Amino acid sequence: MKPLNTAERVKPFRLVKYFTFTSLIVIFIGTIILSVLNTHWVRSMQYQKSEDYALLLIENLNHQVFLQFILPVGLKYGKIELRHKEQFERMDNVVRSTLHSFKVEMVNIYSKDDIIAYSFSEDLVGKQNLGGTSFSGAIDGKASSKLVQNGTFWEILLGIPKKIKIITFAPLRAEKPLSPISGPVLGVIEIRQDLSSDYQQIFKYQVLVICTISIVMGILLLTLIFVVKRGEGIIEKRALERIRLKDQLAKAKHLSSLGEMIAGVSHEIRNPLGIISSSAELLKKKMGPREPLNGIADIIVTEARRLNNIITDFLNYARPKAPNRSTCHINDVLDKNILFLDQQIKDKGYVIKTVFDNHHPCILADSDMLYQAFLNLLINAMQAMPDGGAIMITTHAEEDALWLYIEDEGNGVSPAVMEKIWDPFFTTKEKGTGLGLGIVKNIIEANDGMIRIDNRREKGARVTVKFPLDQEAQ
Repeated sequence: MKPLNTAERVKPFRLVKYFTFTSLIVIFIGTIILSVLNTHWVRSMQYQKSEDYALLLIENLNHQVFLQFILPVGLKYGKIELRHKEQFERMDNVVRSTLHSFKVEMVNIYSKDDIIAYSFSEDLVGKQNLGGTSFSGAIDGKASSKLVQNGTFWEILLGIPKKIKIITFAPLRAEKPLSPISGPVLGVIEIRQDLSSDYQQIFKYQVLVICTISIVMGILLLTLIFVVKRGEGIIEKRALERIRLKDQLAKAKHLSSLGEMIAGVSHEIRNPLGIISSSAELLKKKMGPREPLNGIADIIVTEARRLNNIITDFLNYARPKAPNRSTCHINDVLDKNILFLDQQIKDKGYVIKTVFDNHHPCILADSDMLYQAFLNLLINAMQAMPDGGAIMITTHAEEDALWLYIEDEGNGVSPAVMEKIWDPFFTTKEKGTGLGLGIVKNIIEANDGMIRIDNRREKGARVTVKFPLDQEAQ
């Protein structure tokens, strides 16, 4: 089976992944924009609130100045001259008592000639032409406000200047008693409010909102990454399983066709092979025991038998017979195998150690087929140790399965061989068809078992065979 490359693995989930992350980014950017717009809206509200607040203060101040200063001073002195200390102090007392406890940084009162007649700052008294267009509008009866910000470009851009003030200009009017109509404009009142703390609170609110959004989006991002990874894993697993099944199906079709061909060819070869073998044996009988050609007849018979065994392996792999199931004890089958190999074991220096679970239940299987399979596995273990060694055979039962382990002390199985170990006709031996393990696998699976080959941690290989336990067979 060919491995999937990276593009093939992610392709089924790519559209969903891109859509998910793009949506998340769009939502995050949109939320940030909404946060900025919301902050701008809050600032606009704060500006409007401060302007309305200033106009109310000016209206109240206008009323108090007219009643407590202009009228009394006009009646007492005949005219208003703030250059006089007594009048200035009276004006200052009226203004400060009126604006006491209100958040006002600076108050300037202008004459109609754009001269500052009164100010919280004595240095500004007497200055002229400082009102600008706002003063001109107030003289015409129109109140106006403007923001003044002091700070660096980035401070102003972020909305956290070192100083931010709202300056409001409004006309100072004479009042007509018992009349809702205002009198003529007598001058201009300027009020300055410091909004730095308010804007800093707004900025803190904006930072809090952005941090909250970032945390929420970060959690969503991690969640989406987890979900996407899980989705990719599931889809990749399904894609690999689908490819594996397709590969197995193609392989099964190929082996089926190959098996039919092998069966036909083997059948055609076996008949003339039998004739050759019989003829060689007959020829040997007719020749004297000292005939020079007698050895050639023996060679013909021996090779014919070997070729017949190879054909038998082909037929057993291509057309595996159905098992003749009966209750059998797996330990008994293994004892027969060990007994059959006893002489070979002694001659070549092998030691077979057994750890049998004598209390495990019987299984429903074909004992003759298992005998052939276990014999092949034991011979393979011996061939893995040409100079002799120990073979450990272990059986034990669990609740629903019977386990068999055959372990050797050879060199193990290399990764390259492990990939092809179950492939038909693959062999690492000089003489062999490469069908031995394939026949073993067919036998085990025909009896509802499972077989696996792994390398041991110490050295050598381990063959694991598992049979399900049928309660009816116990």
